[in-house]
Amino acid sequence: MNDVAKKTIDDFGDQWSIYKENDGFYGSQELFKDIVEPLLTPEAFEDKTVADIGSGAGRIVNMLAAAGAKKIYAVEPSSKAFATLTDNTAEYADRIIYINKPGSELPSLNLDYVISLGVIHHIPDPEPVLAACYETLRPNGKCLIWLYGKEGNERYLSVALPLRRLTTHLPHYLLSTICSVLNIFLWVYMMACTLLELPMRKYLLNVIRPMSFSARKLVIYDQLNPAYAKYYTQDEAIGLMRKAGFQDVKTHHRHGYSWTVLGTRPPDPA
Repeated sequence: MNDVAKKTIDDFGDQWSIYKENDGFYGSQELFKDIVEPLLTPEAFEDKTVADIGSGAGRIVNMLAAAGAKKIYAVEPSSKAFATLTDNTAEYADRIIYINKPGSELPSLNLDYVISLGVIHHIPDPEPVLAACYETLRPNGKCLIWLYGKEGNERYLSVALPLRRLTTHLPHYLLSTICSVLNIFLWVYMMACTLLELPMRKYLLNVIRPMSFSARKLVIYDQLNPAYAKYYTQDEAIGLMRKAGFQDVKTHHRHGYSWTVLGTRPPDPA
């Protein structure tokens, strides 16, 4: 693991030890549905075994549990985040197996599903993680990932990428202050979106506006804090899955700014 990967894990460890809440729309089944559909539905996980790669503060683990997953492997490399993860998912602990390791060290478990939502794009070398996802699935098992997209984000990236060159080096208290200010500007922009056809309008009105003010700040912080973030093209996202061995790879351009990608481990040769 290189220095950038280690720092990114540490950044998220600090983040999830400070921002621990998953309340309201931010942690809801409605948002889970918005992320996984139309490639899957929340009902697809009912009575299934599934691993969540990069479980952080436990938001996705709780979504899977609420959707009826039978057994959930919660995989989180940061020890700091791991403490928050176990606390936040205690309600479903009887169905959760906690693994405090990187996703690349996930053992073969013959699972129905592996998901990783908002994590792979923070891993500088994601290929070993996707290879482990492939190996842990049963034949015909499925892997769902959600990635930052390059297409549709051009205007946003023209602002965010230069800003990240500064914010990824700031201490928490300064970055938190900047995010609080940006959160106010975000609210103003969302109000304008209710009247005008502005960039990212659909995403902001359908996904960000229903969140609490504190959750919106976390979304901003999450964009500006981690040392590494990659914005994938559709071809790069498909290629990542195919290189790991997945077949029947499908994509969905979620709200026109990110990629949800589904791949299937093929049946074993007869």
